[in-house]
Amino acid sequence: MNCHLHFDHCGGNPLLTGLWPGVWIVPTPGHTAGHQSLVVRRCDGSIVLAGQAHDGASGFAADELARRPGYRAFLDRLAEFDPRRVLFAHDNSVWEPV
Repeated sequence: MNCHLHFDHCGGNPLLTGLWPGVWIVPTPGHTAGHQSLVVRRCDGSIVLAGQAHDGASGFAADELARRPGYRAFLDRLAEFDPRRVLFAHDNSVWEPV
């Protein structure tokens, strides 16, 4: 799955001919208009591969604290998946709810 089509984030598309049950692609525009994140839904919450939906865990955490309906609507959409871990493309830190 490509989070967006910048050269450092794309490739391997022929290997992704279908997605499995419990795997969702969620639009997360911001870094680029067509940006998307991958969500793997599990019984204990979801894992989000956020790509560059945010630059890193600290920015995501700040937006989570400031989140209200309509503020960066994609955050509301990701919250519906009850994320337990959110991983980012250019940050080794991982966001987890408190």
